[in-house]
Amino acid sequence: MAIEYRGEKFEGYNKPKRTPKHPKKSHAVLAKEGDTIKLIRFGEQGAKTAGKPKKGESDRMKKKRASFKARHGKNIKKGNKHEQEDESRNESSKERSTRSSS
Repeated sequence: MAIEYRGEKFEGYNKPKRTPKHPKKSHAVLAKEGDTIKLIRFGEQGAKTAGKPKKGESDRMKKKRASFKARHGKNIKKGNKHEQEDESRNESSKERSTRSSS
């Protein structure tokens, strides 16, 4: 199911794709929530900081990675304190709904 939006083809809604020919952004996604459709571009073209720390990584790159994690910690799922709080809230709400239906 290919979707064409503003001259660009997407595999579907909410599926990101690389955009190597875009001058600034490396990825794009055609986001759809309800009836609202938006084209969202993200990522820096040519960024070299993605992924896990590399073997022999410089101190400068380690500091960049640590800064990114400090800025985006609440959005990073793996090992995220904020995410764990949400999960515990969801579990307690499930327990309440189970008790009330019994």
